[in-house]
Amino acid sequence: MLDTDWYTNECTMTELSPLTLADWRLAYLEGASPRDLLAGRLAQLGGHDAAVWIHKATAEQLAQQVGALESLLAAAGGDRAALLARLPLFGVPFAAKDNIDVAGMPTTAACPAFSHVPIGNAHAVQRLMDAGAVCLGKTNLDQFATGLVGARSPYGRPCSAFDAARVSGGSSSGSAVAVARAEVAFSLGTDTAGSGRVPAGFNNLVGLKPTPGRVGTSGVLPACRTLDCISVFSLTVEDAAAVLAVIEGPEAQDAYSHFEPGPAQLPARLRIGVPATPDLSADYAPAWPLAVQLARELGHEIVPLDFAPLHAVAELLYDGPWVAERHAVVQDLLARDPEAIEPTVRRVIARAVGLTATDTFKAQYTLRAAQRDTAALWQQVDVLMVPTAPAHPSFAELDADPIGANARLGRYTNFVNLLGWCALALPSSFNDQGLPFGVTFIAPGQADAALARFGTAWQAAAALPLGATGMKRPPSTPTAWPATEATLPLAVVGAHLSGMPLNGQLTTRGATLREATTTAPTYRLHALPGTVPPKPGLQRVAEGGEPIAVEIWNVPLRHIGSLLALIPAPLGLGSVLLADGSSVHGFICEGQALAGATDITAYGGWRAYMADTHRA
Repeated sequence: MLDTDWYTNECTMTELSPLTLADWRLAYLEGASPRDLLAGRLAQLGGHDAAVWIHKATAEQLAQQVGALESLLAAAGGDRAALLARLPLFGVPFAAKDNIDVAGMPTTAACPAFSHVPIGNAHAVQRLMDAGAVCLGKTNLDQFATGLVGARSPYGRPCSAFDAARVSGGSSSGSAVAVARAEVAFSLGTDTAGSGRVPAGFNNLVGLKPTPGRVGTSGVLPACRTLDCISVFSLTVEDAAAVLAVIEGPEAQDAYSHFEPGPAQLPARLRIGVPATPDLSADYAPAWPLAVQLARELGHEIVPLDFAPLHAVAELLYDGPWVAERHAVVQDLLARDPEAIEPTVRRVIARAVGLTATDTFKAQYTLRAAQRDTAALWQQVDVLMVPTAPAHPSFAELDADPIGANARLGRYTNFVNLLGWCALALPSSFNDQGLPFGVTFIAPGQADAALARFGTAWQAAAALPLGATGMKRPPSTPTAWPATEATLPLAVVGAHLSGMPLNGQLTTRGATLREATTTAPTYRLHALPGTVPPKPGLQRVAEGGEPIAVEIWNVPLRHIGSLLALIPAPLGLGSVLLADGSSVHGFICEGQALAGATDITAYGGWRAYMADTHRA
């Protein structure tokens, strides 16, 4: 029999710190007891909004999880630092959206008639528990994850943590509010049409939506199985990244699993695509220019774009045959007991009944063409920035127009999974009504880790309180980071520099700019005669050298061969000594080719030479 007396003895705890993963780690390193901290936290779940939770862990369920951690701590001989290094989420409380299986806790998908108790954990939940995390319960959602408002549930309607009269956002409503209220450190949601982003925007949170397939979805009740993603809500980007690092990876049981590490970072100066004519409510409209201004202050270029092609893709999600995937999940229940399904959800899913296989294939053809055409966007911009939602409706507005109010919220979210991209919802500012306004950054598939790294800089610059806690925290070092592909640092000195004619040979291979710097003062630079486009030759010398401006690009190892095949003699790959004493690979020149070349070392770099010689 498990000892559960300690749970009831600690129910009077009112302190809701720690908040972030760094806080929890520090508390345990300083000797805090998982029993004490987690008992108090569990006792206070739902204190602000009872509709957030569908199932809270029982005293016995919590005792079982904590007992396992205490056994591990005892086995480690009390060496907390060593144990926490091995278990990065040791004793950290989290919640799971109630369409994600947690062994022994009912999975309802917000439909009592569908409720069942799984005997095993969803793949992502198991990975979290293996890393030491403790599940405090299951959170409310739009029934069968169908909705972006968070109000389509017989278990109640969670409200925004900032306004009891406004929706929380959905479908991952409870998961978002639980984090915003600091009832848990992070939570899992799901995201098909924006369910992991819209609630983040309405609750001043980070909402990380991975590339489809990056996180295995076995043990998750599908909404649209071909598009679903497990998402992460957290107070900080560092925390979301650390959680993603734990749950990502290939999964044999998920036929749609497709894990492929991407770049480690985005270019230092981003070209950020934004809607040329943003669609925003009157109370949100003033917040958008502030977000654009912040992006410019961070040194990035704003590129207005026509979003019509993306909105056309978005229309496929509910107006096209993908709604039939939702029907496939509830088909038996809908036929057997249609009244068990919430009326608006039933109305949405019932659209699938008249669809045909022909409709499905026609839509697939349309989507494939759109995927091809929209891929060209990434030649114009590095990321997209959009309002996370165009408005924040009240419950009264939702009740007056249940379908329309919900549909509008997907304007900047619905297209992302259909196109296979990743996204990161971030707090941006507060409007005059005291409501949080969020933006979402969208990047090509597999750029999850790089997008998160950018997100840390954005959140630090925005400097907003965390969730609804009113607390601020300095940026922290994450306990883990999502996987990235192996790269080779490459020094470029001439036509491959940013903005130069051959830079595309790097960017089309997924290379990213690490830094602009100089060589050690042991080099001479020459303009090679007869090269098209014009190219320099870099030569290391024993004496008389100078520092030469270079850029260091991280090039994916899988593309090094194809890049080198494009480099003509007399240039080749060698080692370049940098000003800080480190060495990287880089383009150097054969000595014999410099006999008739012009020495341009005095310019300090190729860009300065070209600017001078091509001056009008």
